[in-house]
Amino acid sequence: MEREYIFLGATCRACCYAKNLIYGVHMRVETMLTENDIQYLSDKALAVRRHIIRMIYHAKSGHPGGSLSATDILVTLYFKYLRHDPKNPGWLERDRFVLSKGHAVPALYAVLAECGYFPVEELLTLRKINSRLQGHPDAKKTPGIEASTGSLGQGLSIAVGMALASRLDGGKYRVYAMIGDGESESGQIWEAGMAAAHFKLDNLTVFLDRNNLQIDGCTENIMCLEPLARKWEAFGWHVIEINGHDFRQIANAIEESWKVKGKPAMIIARTVKGKGVSFMENNVAFHGKPPNKDEAERAMKELGDVL
Repeated sequence: MEREYIFLGATCRACCYAKNLIYGVHMRVETMLTENDIQYLSDKALAVRRHIIRMIYHAKSGHPGGSLSATDILVTLYFKYLRHDPKNPGWLERDRFVLSKGHAVPALYAVLAECGYFPVEELLTLRKINSRLQGHPDAKKTPGIEASTGSLGQGLSIAVGMALASRLDGGKYRVYAMIGDGESESGQIWEAGMAAAHFKLDNLTVFLDRNNLQIDGCTENIMCLEPLARKWEAFGWHVIEINGHDFRQIANAIEESWKVKGKPAMIIARTVKGKGVSFMENNVAFHGKPPNKDEAERAMKELGDVL
């Protein structure tokens, strides 16, 4: 069933997939993914993972683990559901996305480049002096970035404010955000969670990237988070639990979140830190460590490409 249809004349390669082909902005369509959709999203996710490895290797700095775990969610959101226009990043009725776990911004940069917000070649300027692509998101410099984040816990508060603003603007756009599980140890996350439920922000959908690792080790050893689902339900949220690497489950969760009335939606996505690169998967060492040349070459070989 078609939920909303927006058409703008600008071209955008991010929008060209399967049968949902329009130019400039995605249709918000409630439908099951086709096999063509899944293949398209899989190909995009592979391209994004290759970009992540190249970017962080050339920068000699960055966070590969959490970027790789977030990739499939970001790809599904930007290439299937988010209403946005790379040719007009300031379009007032665009949906907003806030990456609260800002250290995973290489994944978001790669997605934005594939969408056409800036040239793919610019990705290799990550963390360089005078680059628009700094180590954490900068909304003043980078097209497509909605909020400057990185101080853990703050992004969800920003998303709550945006959702309230959308309500004041007549509900013309939806707000999405992604928080980390290590980040969920920050008190501000829970303050924002209470506020979102209090104001009944049913135009807010949040992904929790549950990869179980943070810089110091396993989240449950640092500060036990479980039972996460029951905690968010107790805070007044509609909770959905999914495999964060299954495109169908990601899509179905987003569509379910649209139907929720009177409360925000929390999608707890079970993911694998370093997903897609065997020696990075579930390896806390690669939370914030760039690969050396041998590791980068091995990673790119696993991803079917060369460094």
